[in-house]
Amino acid sequence: MGDVFTPFNFMLLLIGTIGGLILGATPGLSPTMAVALLIPFTFRLEAAQGLILLGAAYTSTVAGGAVSAILLKIPGAPANIATTLDGHTMAQKGQGAKALQLSFLASAVGGVFGVLLLIFLTPVLAKWALAFGPSHLFWLAILGVTVIGSLDSSSLVKGLLSGCIGLWLATIGFDDIMGAQRFIFHPAVGGGINVIPALIGLFAIPQVITMFAKGRSSSGAEVIVVQKSPIKAAIQEVFSRKRALAIGTAVGSVIGLIPGVGGQIAGLVAYDQSKKFSPESEKFGTGHSEGVIAAEAANNAMVGPSLVPLLTLSIPGSPTAAVLLGGLLIHGIFPGSDLFDNHPDVAWTFINSMLIGQILMCIFGLYVAGLAASVARVPHSVMAAVVLGLAVFGSYSVQNSMGDVYVMASLGVGMYFLERFGFSAAPLVLGLILGPIAEANFIQGSMIANATSSVGSYFFTGPLNLTLIIIVVASIAYSAWMEVRNRRYTSKEEIMQ
Repeated sequence: MGDVFTPFNFMLLLIGTIGGLILGATPGLSPTMAVALLIPFTFRLEAAQGLILLGAAYTSTVAGGAVSAILLKIPGAPANIATTLDGHTMAQKGQGAKALQLSFLASAVGGVFGVLLLIFLTPVLAKWALAFGPSHLFWLAILGVTVIGSLDSSSLVKGLLSGCIGLWLATIGFDDIMGAQRFIFHPAVGGGINVIPALIGLFAIPQVITMFAKGRSSSGAEVIVVQKSPIKAAIQEVFSRKRALAIGTAVGSVIGLIPGVGGQIAGLVAYDQSKKFSPESEKFGTGHSEGVIAAEAANNAMVGPSLVPLLTLSIPGSPTAAVLLGGLLIHGIFPGSDLFDNHPDVAWTFINSMLIGQILMCIFGLYVAGLAASVARVPHSVMAAVVLGLAVFGSYSVQNSMGDVYVMASLGVGMYFLERFGFSAAPLVLGLILGPIAEANFIQGSMIANATSSVGSYFFTGPLNLTLIIIVVASIAYSAWMEVRNRRYTSKEEIMQ
């Protein structure tokens, strides 16, 4: 731990943390891109110092994405999608500072827990992570798909239809396994639809159109009163929501450990499970603090476990971990079973810096929460222009392609009209993210099954497969039961009135 607090190392930790928060709050700059942008700055640093900078940027970028998700309803990264569902509603009520405080505190709790898992249980968790094959990853993706129906939508049917649209969008481009062309109706989508421009368009453009409309009407002149939120009250709020905090931390830790899944679905699954287990499930989506806490705890809890396969097995558990692997290789360090034997100083300095970085991220985040929440006072017309500029910049910067900007704008306009009919962007994005995961693992599993056994036995036997199938069925049944119960409750209220 002492090496982290040497003056130069600690300065790098501060730079990585503050820079990560800024990059995370910028739409389009995902944690993977932020870490990749910083790799050239590590060439002249020692291995441990370079990893301190990259690790701090990784953890704080994941948390920083909540800033734009809450204030602008533009997730800074796919991991922050679930944060928009209640966080932005809180900001619209003038509780933006409170929502940001809750998000940073929950991120710190989940992040510290995830890094502690990395420190104490790495050998055990590495063996467990290896147990996941294509069949298990396929069922895990299907479990994510079952979340779609109950996610921020006016009805189960509309949620599923939104998810189906997302699954269809995921098929556009070339098939990764077979190389076949699918639905390539314009050169801009020849390489498929990139998640980041789609994410920005689906969330930002409907907001921009709505804000421009309000700016031209008299009702758009209203000013949101930004309420002050004492940090002590936010701390009490987070720890009084033990259920949401525990579910978010547990879900994020488990999903972060599984190679290839990444943190995109951690927040959404945690949000869904927290909603299902909460006695106040009807408040989710209306500015409920439990939604923000569960989503952000999951986002940062997955950071530590996602590095377990990387540091012990040389298998990146997420796209950002793959970039970190490049950072290690640049300095001549090959992660694996002998990393902690041959380079213990580098490994432990890196891990300890991530633990301290979570605390620094929380401190800086709480400091800027009140200032950032003042964004709510900006007039709609000005805000719309700023958000539109950020949307274009974020979409273009992913691949330096105007094609991504066209895709972003087209999806955004389409989403604006879908929202008029009660459809939601969150299920659509989830379908877009999960589609390639489910398809690739199903095809790989089928190839393995054809060479070893039948497809049925490969996908439907084994304790892990059966456990995931039971959870999938239970999730579908629970979503359907909740839909029926809510409709009965609504009809009874209408009869009483």
